[in-house]
Amino acid sequence: MSTSKFWLAAAGSAAVIAGALYLAPMFVRPDAPPVAAQAQEAAAETRQVPATRTEMQMSFAPVVKSVTPSVVNVYATTISQRATSPFRDDPFFQRFFGRGSPFSERRQQESQSLGSGVIVDAGGVILTNHHVIAGANDIRVSTTDGQEYPVDLILDDPKTDLAVLRVKDPKGVTFPALDFADSDTLEVGDLVLAIGNPFGVGQTVTSGIVSALARTGVESDNYEFFIQTDAAINPGNSGGALVDLNGRLIGINTAIVSRSGGSVGIGFAIPANMAKLVAETGIAGGALVRPWFGARLQAVTADLADSLGLGRPRGALIAEIARGGPADQSGFRDGDVILAVDGFDIEQPSAFDFRLATKAIGATAAVRFFRDGRTEDKTITLSAPPDAGQPVTVTGNTRFSGTTAETVTPAVAQELGLPFDAIGVLVRAVEPGSPADDMGLRVGDLIVSLNGNRTDTAEAFARAAAGRPGLWRVVLQRGGRTIRAEVSG
Repeated sequence: MSTSKFWLAAAGSAAVIAGALYLAPMFVRPDAPPVAAQAQEAAAETRQVPATRTEMQMSFAPVVKSVTPSVVNVYATTISQRATSPFRDDPFFQRFFGRGSPFSERRQQESQSLGSGVIVDAGGVILTNHHVIAGANDIRVSTTDGQEYPVDLILDDPKTDLAVLRVKDPKGVTFPALDFADSDTLEVGDLVLAIGNPFGVGQTVTSGIVSALARTGVESDNYEFFIQTDAAINPGNSGGALVDLNGRLIGINTAIVSRSGGSVGIGFAIPANMAKLVAETGIAGGALVRPWFGARLQAVTADLADSLGLGRPRGALIAEIARGGPADQSGFRDGDVILAVDGFDIEQPSAFDFRLATKAIGATAAVRFFRDGRTEDKTITLSAPPDAGQPVTVTGNTRFSGTTAETVTPAVAQELGLPFDAIGVLVRAVEPGSPADDMGLRVGDLIVSLNGNRTDTAEAFARAAAGRPGLWRVVLQRGGRTIRAEVSG
């Protein structure tokens, strides 16, 4: 619109308004308030920003006072073994000095991390980030009144980067807990407050707005469906609270985008609906088991959308289905595009993963999908992934001693990015300094066979690994590569 047209339009509008105001007294009751007053009242009801000096001087202080006692500092201490020589693991060094030399000794090294947490239950249950307490031997929290409490880790969930703590001895204290908000009601532009302990300077409150929703590409190992905010979030804020102006918890502050390490106004929080599920599971003392759909999904590109007749790139395309899994049993097919779950639009696969992850086993979900040029609906019952059984830890006098392995089910294969029919056992843990560690096994290795025998279950692996042959022929997959190695028995 050009300047001249703008002014013409404005002048025309003013003329209409002036005419209406001029004629209005002819049609209103004598006792009715003036039209101008009515217009002002209507504007006040719809106005979303402060318009007067009094309104601009309004403070967040009442909200801050009510919520800050529920945000704590989290101190996590990790004690690890440190080699006294940087050449300890060098094969040349080992050949001449051996593992038993003084140069090969390990010493204890203590490190501390500082983060924040949110009290979500009056009994002293606290939510924080997994990365704040990961590997910690001792975890403590301090409250705003200066009290310090040792805590137990009652649930740790790396997949969501969340952890649940409980005060060991609350000493009869009733802790101030925050209520969860429904994060699905958030809108871009909503005012929010971020509370935590940035850089260890002490509890700090910052304000901002919701900058975006359903953000991805932040933490690749997480359920990526983050709330983005421009409220300042810095190191030490991790695990702290993002609250609305009603003082309800709408997210757990988790990550930032920064080149300097400080806030540049791009921070991310895990939505309250995900955090609430993790917290409730921890309080109940149960295991966190999420529904499994049994299908591999991929984003819909512009080319795919055009070839499918979808109109625009959106949804989650089913690229592979696990035979006999929930998606297969529900009648889904390769090439179906999931468009919505329970009325919430699915713009990308991460949104579908999030929707399922925030629902309970046995619940139902209404799924809308696109197939052969038309939209269809199905209601599915959510089930747990196939049971992989208990992990098996190898002990005793064997080269594999110190290995904890798990059977690879279709759900585990999906987690690893492998085909659903992958065979093998997954190395879940390797004890530091154990024979398995010395041999070079790593967490995440997929052991396919030992001495020509397939290791298709954890039990089969444990039986094979207990042997004492003169030579081990190991086939494993690591980082998408197949490795064949021979190791002395």
